[in-house]
Amino acid sequence: MAKNQLAVYDWNKKEVGSVSVPAELMDTPLRMDLLQEVVKWQQACKRQGTASTLRKGEVRGGGKKPFKQKGTGEARQGSIRSPLMAGGGITFGPKTRDYSYTLPKKVKKAGLKTALAHLAREGRLFVVKDMTSKDGKTKELSARLKKFGVEKSVLVDATRDDLFSRASKNLKTFTYQPVAGLNVFDLLKYDCAIVTESSFKGILAKAGITGA
Repeated sequence: MAKNQLAVYDWNKKEVGSVSVPAELMDTPLRMDLLQEVVKWQQACKRQGTASTLRKGEVRGGGKKPFKQKGTGEARQGSIRSPLMAGGGITFGPKTRDYSYTLPKKVKKAGLKTALAHLAREGRLFVVKDMTSKDGKTKELSARLKKFGVEKSVLVDATRDDLFSRASKNLKTFTYQPVAGLNVFDLLKYDCAIVTESSFKGILAKAGITGA
């Protein structure tokens, strides 16, 4: 197969055609800094940020001095809400916050492009004719993927097929998503990517590759 082409396979891994690959994709260098930046942004956006503790002013009670000032042998205390008291407030404890931040679109596209280029150069980007399931059974899809020769992969289609989605849900080492859900983290997490012929142009466009 020529450098500017990728083979299109059926699920028996027999070539049934080919798709053109822009030189821009194959010539994109591996930028670890971009990949790290995009993955860091994705993980930050996933953080729930729901951890929360009560500060001294938020703890209930504390209107009365817990014990007299002198004669107890203990350090003087003015409120049971003090961080020094059991059940009191927490000093510098976590509060609910949003960890997400904005990443420039050009950085997102550049990260996706370098991840796709890396997979393509290593022969870990496969194009298949379609992704459909007759009965939505996991067993059938698992056998199909095993026959194709992959154990851990991102599966991408132009649009989500309900039966294929149902069949893939119980496959822990595979993730199925439409083009809109394709991301750098998944491309790096899984061994390879299997995309449909109909989704290929959309994937290139999402990565900002000209000639898509």
